[in-house]
Amino acid sequence: MTNTVIELKGVNKSFRTAEVETRALTDINLMINKGEYVSFTGPSGSGKSTLLSILGLLDEATTGKFKISDIDVVDLSRDQRAAVRNKEIGFIFQSFNLISDLTVEENVMLPLTYQKGVSRADMKRIAAEVLTKVNMEHRMQHHPAQLSGGQQQRVAIARALVNNPSLILADEPTGNLDSENAAAVMDILKKLHDEGCTICMVTHDPRSVKHASRNIHILDGQIQNNLVADETGAKVAAVEEGAVPCT
Repeated sequence: MTNTVIELKGVNKSFRTAEVETRALTDINLMINKGEYVSFTGPSGSGKSTLLSILGLLDEATTGKFKISDIDVVDLSRDQRAAVRNKEIGFIFQSFNLISDLTVEENVMLPLTYQKGVSRADMKRIAAEVLTKVNMEHRMQHHPAQLSGGQQQRVAIARALVNNPSLILADEPTGNLDSENAAAVMDILKKLHDEGCTICMVTHDPRSVKHASRNIHILDGQIQNNLVADETGAKVAAVEEGAVPCT
């Protein structure tokens, strides 16, 4: 068992419409180690969200090799990919993606319902634990419409944590929030990282980038730079792709 959570080698992604082929990612080589906090930045259409979708097993690379937690996922069936995704990955989306007719508790419990052998009592206990982590345990029986945007995103973070995943993927987690709620969400992510969580985050917000230990800038589907934080917090060039873990 290695310390590597994500390993991509020569990953390419193309989309074909009629007779036109569009290359979204080109020759992506990337390693992310356990405990890292990585931000992906780049202009709209650069490929960063496509890359995050591939990391989250929501999409497949056209060519290349991909391992998550030492599992080679390239040749897995759809059901096998879903099982790995549910076990290894937690998602935080810009639009929260909470189900409106479920309570906060039920939204957080939902990923556990796809696991065999987890009792209802255990689901409720685990949901309460992760909601406590994000200070939302007092809203367990509320519905999403009864919550502010910041509160909904905290519930979404709790849902991402409920399976104790190897990797948390956040796609513009503060994109729909005001500055105060955005700062609160970033503080939660920083605390989770300090506790050992591995986080990959797509963001346009330079304030969010400052929280990450490594920033990867993507342009036209290619990695342009790979910067890690030195002891002062400034970003400097990494010596080796993926070689610098979080400290």
